[in-house]
Amino acid sequence: VADQAKIKVFKFDPESERVSLGLKQITEDPWIQVADKYVESQRVNGKVVSLTEYGAFVELEEGVEGLVHVSEMSWVKRIKHPSQIVNVGDIVETMILEVDVENRRMSLGMKQVEENPWERLSRDYPEGAVLRAKVRNVTTFGVFVGIEEGIDGLIHVSDLSWSTKPKNPLEMYNKGDEVEAKVLNIDVENQRFSLGIKQLHADPWEEVERKFPIGTVIEGPVSKVFDFGAVVEITDEIEGLVHISEMSEDKIEDIHKIVVEGDKLRAKVISLIPEERKIGLSVKRLLEYEARESSEEFQKREAARTGTVLGDLLSERLAE
Repeated sequence: VADQAKIKVFKFDPESERVSLGLKQITEDPWIQVADKYVESQRVNGKVVSLTEYGAFVELEEGVEGLVHVSEMSWVKRIKHPSQIVNVGDIVETMILEVDVENRRMSLGMKQVEENPWERLSRDYPEGAVLRAKVRNVTTFGVFVGIEEGIDGLIHVSDLSWSTKPKNPLEMYNKGDEVEAKVLNIDVENQRFSLGIKQLHADPWEEVERKFPIGTVIEGPVSKVFDFGAVVEITDEIEGLVHISEMSEDKIEDIHKIVVEGDKLRAKVISLIPEERKIGLSVKRLLEYEARESSEEFQKREAARTGTVLGDLLSERLAE
């Protein structure tokens, strides 16, 4: 016995003797009621009916499907294909993100039925909080540390040290290292977790005027030589510049012939601009100062010695 079905004729062309029939037209179009039944932010269950590279189609009722784009499947996982999360036939809970009745489209989200972990992190790790975490990856621009599964925090290279010397994170850290860092900012919307290591202690430049006032004599290695002068490392995080004109009383044509990286220099602090992180140093003025000091000391010794000799002679004369 042949199957029988009730169908609807919706087009007849006598010339071509073609009849267009429809089965779905027998029942009411379900999209007519969609606007009344489904609204944004509503949670709905549905069945996964097909997968594509860009998402999964979920059937909410016969004739009504919505798309869960791969970007709406997880807050933290990087999903390349929806099959990493769901399979055809799965019953999933989703949230309606947008309903477009005119174009018969509905956007759904799976991650929205769960709390955004980034919002939880912003509560658990307020700005200024200190945490310990393991290094997950190291790049030239910073260090990534694991906060929790699927979420990393970035310590930018500029937040590794107060030093103005260029830093290479690849030379400083390895995967698996445990580091302590301070929370600088959590950007929930853009999913960025910023941390800093240098912020664990005060900016040394705030104390530079007290520790290295003008006139202080310092000694340190030359970290960089430019045509206009040499940079001297005063501490691990503070450097000063000896301008070529402050290197010697004699005119220097090529500073590279006078000093190279690694040389130790003694110099005198002659200027301070903490807000610009600048310290001016002078080898020339230190030599002048020490020469003057030596001359004065010599004169004092000579005067003392001469005074002693005259005193002895006078005593002898008086004794006679």
